Amino acid sequence: MKTVFIDVDTQIDFLYPAGALAVPGGDAIVENLGALTRFAASKRLQVLSTADAHVEDDPEFRTWKPHCIFGTAGQLKAAATSLAKPVTLTTAEGALDWIADDVGAPGQIIIEKQQLDCFTNPNLRFLLDLLQADRYVVYGVVSELCVQFAAFGLLQTGARVELVTDAIRGLSDRAEDEMVEKFIAHGGVLTTTAQIVGG
Repeated sequence: MKTVFIDVDTQIDFLYPAGALAVPGGDAIVENLGALTRFAASKRLQVLSTADAHVEDDPEFRTWKPHCIFGTAGQLKAAATSLAKPVTLTTAEGALDWIADDVGAPGQIIIEKQQLDCFTNPNLRFLLDLLQADRYVVYGVVSELCVQFAAFGLLQTGARVELVTDAIRGLSDRAEDEMVEKFIAHGGVLTTTAQIVGG
């Protein structure tokens, strides 16, 4: 069974209290995020990391305060979820062609996006088709927004999708609970960091 880890938006602006758009309690899951990242690296599993990459006048800032502006410290991934020599998949047409030699090689591919849904990066579905994973392990922030888009988009591939419940964090406990219930109802599987790392 081919497993791919999906690390959703584990960026400084989201995870830490000083971040521009900090998720309440985001820093509390950093230890688990790091454990999952180290495990993936040790097992030579592919890690796909979604990441906001905004310009200063990004349309999304009409809804959300400015965050993850390209080139700022806040846009960087947390050290705990960063692997050496990541490859970046931009939203540019044909971007996948530029990294074709790296696709499928264990390591980290950063999937840039300018909207909540990682599948708005037009190259992501093509990348998933190339990887042909049987199982996706999903974690990160924000549970009821970007994590939800990633998890439900992955369910559409027909692969097994596992959500690491102690490595996600939402803006609202109620909204997170509702998302998790809906995820299960659509065939998703719940797991924990200990189950992944220990299993």
